[in-house]
Amino acid sequence: MASPPVISSVSPAAGAPGGGTVVTLTGSNFTQATAVRFGPYFALSFTVVSASRITAVAPPGSGTVQVTVTTPGGTSNGVAFGYAAVPTLTGVSPATGPASGGTVVTLTGTNLLGATAVRFGAVNATSFTVVSATQITAVAPPGSGTVQVTVVTPGGTSNGVGYSYVAVPAPVLTSVSPGQGPVGGGNTVTLTGTGLTGVTTVTFGSTPASSFTVVSATQITAVAPPGAAGPVQVTVTGPGGTSNGVTYFYVGVPTLTGVSPATGPASGGTTVTLTGTNLLGATAVRFGAVNATSFTVVSATQITAVAPPGSGTVQITVVTPGGTSNGVAYTYVPTPVLTGLSPTEGPLDTGITVTLFGSGLTTTSSVLFGTTPASFTVVSDTWVTAIAPAGPAGPVNVRVTTPGGSSNSVVYTRVGPPGI
Repeated sequence: MASPPVISSVSPAAGAPGGGTVVTLTGSNFTQATAVRFGPYFALSFTVVSASRITAVAPPGSGTVQVTVTTPGGTSNGVAFGYAAVPTLTGVSPATGPASGGTVVTLTGTNLLGATAVRFGAVNATSFTVVSATQITAVAPPGSGTVQVTVVTPGGTSNGVGYSYVAVPAPVLTSVSPGQGPVGGGNTVTLTGTGLTGVTTVTFGSTPASSFTVVSATQITAVAPPGAAGPVQVTVTGPGGTSNGVTYFYVGVPTLTGVSPATGPASGGTTVTLTGTNLLGATAVRFGAVNATSFTVVSATQITAVAPPGSGTVQITVVTPGGTSNGVAYTYVPTPVLTGLSPTEGPLDTGITVTLFGSGLTTTSSVLFGTTPASFTVVSDTWVTAIAPAGPAGPVNVRVTTPGGSSNSVVYTRVGPPGI
């Protein structure tokens, strides 16, 4: 006598109430099956694939029924099959979104459990989540015009609800401020334009901004990433596409290689020439911590600057959008001071050696008796010897000149021979 059939599973375990769902029955002893029933109703058709497998088309029905198989050996056990109600949609929110897609919409309705697909027209949603039997959230795919959103469940395909794709213009940039910054990045810039709400990307050339904040529909602040020296195009991307580009310059760190002259008076006022690289756009020239009285950017490799008052040796630096340069030394020379000379008088002709006493004499560049230069020797910072030049009888003012300026005067008297 043949053994009765046994059903171990049915897949899928649910279908539309109108019937027509193709299910697969697995089990044993299916050979010579004469009937497959869904509750009291015969399957619309069935095929014995093997002793352990049958495919059958579910008839119309409702609720949960037991599927059984009958063979000459008897009737099998029953396995549950549920008739799912057809899903319905009553609303979609929001009902519009950009043509680029990406909008998260909420679908409301009934019988939404077990949803296997959400479609916007003929296109599947980018993703969806079944929240409950009455709610699904879905991400709209790209599209155009007005489409019908439908939900597919084991119970069938729902009615459609309208969803409209709105053409969103690409964002437009009009400016970036400041328009330059260091190659190391970190510069915060303000982008102005239109249609900036919803921007998802800001790029400097091909490099994403280190960070950015959408302030309004017309303004974004962004932190420039590191980049190579030179110009790049800054663009933004939003739901409507990618904007035009605005130019941003990466500026190399300035360097200084020399300063001429490298000394000047403590009172300032000396015009110096700075040489180096990446000097364009300089915003400051500093002598130590003090700004130059004025400066002029001659080229990318040269700046002229007027030294402010100061003392000692300081480092001159240049500040540009690329950063602060290395320093080059500049020495402030004190104004020389004469306190006396010896001897205080001498003959009309030349040849007598006069010793000048004072301070700040190390860098003496000239000694004048009146307007006549004398030959001289710097002995120390407080002592210079000079050969008095010939001249008429009477007193003459003696002074010295150094890079620090001209000294005060001391008097030397030329004395003629007796009787003259």
